[in-house]
Amino acid sequence: MRSLILLVLALSLALAAGAAWWLGQPLRLAAPTVELSVEAGSTPREIAKDWVDAGVDASPWLLYQWFRFSGQSRQIRAGSYELAQGATPRDLLRMMVRGDERLSVVKLIEGWTFKRFRAELALADGLKQSTAGLPDSEIMAQLGMPGEAAEGHFFPDTYSYAKGSTDLAVMKRALNAMQKQLDAAWAQRQSNVAVKTPRDALILASIVEKETGREADRPMISGVFNNRLRVGMPLQTDPSVIYGLGEQFDGNLRKVHLQTDTPFNTYTRAGLPPTPIAMPGKAALLAAVKPAETKALYFVARGDGSSAFSATLAEHNRAVNQYQRSTRNPGKTP
Repeated sequence: MRSLILLVLALSLALAAGAAWWLGQPLRLAAPTVELSVEAGSTPREIAKDWVDAGVDASPWLLYQWFRFSGQSRQIRAGSYELAQGATPRDLLRMMVRGDERLSVVKLIEGWTFKRFRAELALADGLKQSTAGLPDSEIMAQLGMPGEAAEGHFFPDTYSYAKGSTDLAVMKRALNAMQKQLDAAWAQRQSNVAVKTPRDALILASIVEKETGREADRPMISGVFNNRLRVGMPLQTDPSVIYGLGEQFDGNLRKVHLQTDTPFNTYTRAGLPPTPIAMPGKAALLAAVKPAETKALYFVARGDGSSAFSATLAEHNRAVNQYQRSTRNPGKTP
């Protein structure tokens, strides 16, 4: 009996030593990295098998036993993981318990439309397309803003996400970020600003974003539009007209376009257009509510990204002759 006990003890020690050795050895992988999305509700046994199926060259039984006897199997978090060469079984479990997910990113650019935003999300690696085929109105309803136009309500920024996340989840984050930025900008508005609501500030900011060729000009451009709103002059902003043309715009803005009435034609209609025309960034939001103090009512693109500002129509016409008509460049001539 004593010999049997010693034999069992020796075997146990050998197994323990072997397990300790195995836990510290790098796992063999079928590729430089192996990726796996652990779904919520997966059992430790299923997770072990899924890692092997994904490219980890190990016994699924051994992995499962390690997860089980570690005492941490119930702490494994759902998520998207990436295992690199050199990782040990200990590293694998530690990664899943900590929730060290592999994150991808999608970048949204100032001045993009919601249509461009959706196209970018559709191309994002590993992002589930839960809104594919849905109209914008349905997306806004799912985001808790039924009846609100989607345009302009999403903040341009870089958003990270785990594989398996949905495009709607990214949209929700961008929507919340825009509301936060808009609230912060509105709290800093000047007392004499022409826009009277945060929504109007968002619309004006989208126009400022599209009209700006040089960042430093944003407050002055906003100043021009604020001045026009105060005295009842049409904004006469080409980007809004172009937005209203939609698919009809072929890249060449013609006189007939400026004369054709649409809800977004700021030549034929006074005041702001009915919705934003793009996603404004933080600087454009601030410019909309903190315009430069100026008497300018006009501006025209110089052709180098900057704009020339004028207080009178005579001054503006001279600037147009200098910077636009001589080159036959339609430019921006509010």
